[in-house]
Amino acid sequence: MTKRARLIYNPSSGREEMKKRLSEVLQRLERGGIETSTHATTGEGDATIAAARAVENGYDIVIAAGGDGTLYEVINGLAEKSHRPDLGIIPVGTTNDFARALNIPKNLEEACDIIVRQYSAPVDVGKINQRYFINIAGGGSLTELTYEVPSKLKTLLGQLAYYMKGIEKLPRLRPIELSVRSDQHDLTEQVMLFLVSNSNSVAGFENLAPEASMSDGLLEVFILKKCNLAEFIRVATLVVRGEHLNDPNVIHFKTKRIEIFSPDYVQLNLDGELGGTLPCTISVLPKHLNIFIDETGTSSYKGNGRLDNGLLGSHED
Repeated sequence: MTKRARLIYNPSSGREEMKKRLSEVLQRLERGGIETSTHATTGEGDATIAAARAVENGYDIVIAAGGDGTLYEVINGLAEKSHRPDLGIIPVGTTNDFARALNIPKNLEEACDIIVRQYSAPVDVGKINQRYFINIAGGGSLTELTYEVPSKLKTLLGQLAYYMKGIEKLPRLRPIELSVRSDQHDLTEQVMLFLVSNSNSVAGFENLAPEASMSDGLLEVFILKKCNLAEFIRVATLVVRGEHLNDPNVIHFKTKRIEIFSPDYVQLNLDGELGGTLPCTISVLPKHLNIFIDETGTSSYKGNGRLDNGLLGSHED
């Protein structure tokens, strides 16, 4: 049975690969029995509107083709709807954190083939105030990197652009006062940053949340306490190796819901995009979206993101 898909793509993502290879992608999807129409995004928030319209127009599948920012906007167009089409991902951005966590390859042909096979898994979605995120919510100086790096620099230098900006900011890192309330913790601390993660892959680091599952109905919370520059660099080194969870400067726990307040002005980073300011309430919507994944486990990406056993399901009807 032919399925109808709406392909929402960012023509400027990565090195404009999607724009250059659009006809090739459409042919591959059509040959696989997916009748596909397209929408090229034109600016901030456009992908959210396009995704919401795709639901209203009765599409069976929505495909997000771009980076984490495009995926974030598409998620926000789908999450409020009572009926949510299956979601396909074609990662053509700079970091593609969530695609990496799900082992969705950056190779366009392989990513299209995953969508054609229509093997899906239910994935949790985070809700923060009136917005949604699929991968990460955070605040603090370094979490601002993703929306501070100019898009042209990201296109030219890729992940290196983030590291360059991060090194530039290190000497200016300042703590913020943070109050956190959840079933697990009620605390007020001077902190460098906080992260609430749904997956293991954050800002190119695959070991930040090594225990994360995207279908357990829980979010992973990381809070880095106030520390000096040398301590900060030491913790960052531990993160690369996945050995930071027991560090005395790191508060780590899992939760279904958390409230975060600060007397300071703290911007929120949602999947790499500017997402308002504190205060916020963050909760998890368990298994809220079905996302096409590679059932063979042989994808190009070898990240260790996981989904709980027994939650994979084929949606080929």
